[in-house]
Amino acid sequence: QKGETIRFSVKQSVMKMGEATLVFNGEVERNGRKCVLIVFTARGFNFYDEERIFVDPVSFLPVAVIRDLNIFGNKEKIVEEYDQALGRIKVTKTVLGHEPVSMLIEKKGPIDNIYGFIYRYRMQERPVRDAQFDVRLPTLNVKISGVKDVEFKAAGKMYKAVLLGSVPSKYSIWMDKGEKRLPLRIGGAIGIANTVMTMIEYKE
Repeated sequence: QKGETIRFSVKQSVMKMGEATLVFNGEVERNGRKCVLIVFTARGFNFYDEERIFVDPVSFLPVAVIRDLNIFGNKEKIVEEYDQALGRIKVTKTVLGHEPVSMLIEKKGPIDNIYGFIYRYRMQERPVRDAQFDVRLPTLNVKISGVKDVEFKAAGKMYKAVLLGSVPSKYSIWMDKGEKRLPLRIGGAIGIANTVMTMIEYKE
């Protein structure tokens, strides 16, 4: 639903580093094309990361991703423009005080985004533990599949969930098996070693 907000605690090992939110903004228009906008924001000591993720409203594959980063005072903006038909991503990085630098990444097959994948998984009729997914990210291809059924406590409530893992071992995602298919815990999505996000609040 438009406006749905999921808030996470961000930890590295046992140390809390900050908080993050995932907000589903619903349908928007970008450059004359209808998209769905997902906004991920992470804040902590000496880091800030906002990602505006524009995805196709049917496939949930990325159309564009705009990132604003501030790591230890170093600010940069990264714009990723996706051409799914040609399997290309144009990446433009702008660092404060410098000219923009662009590069082209080419991939075979549809190109994904980890949050786009999570929302697409949530749109299934029901989570299937044994299902396998080929997820082609800009810099890494992974296979994601169910590892086991678990019970997981998040935001003060116990959930029946399925634990998804990836090969290579980068991501681990605990997905609620209930009606809302909430991502209860996400490991690996923030590019800091051994970082996990655990849901602490859900707002419809």
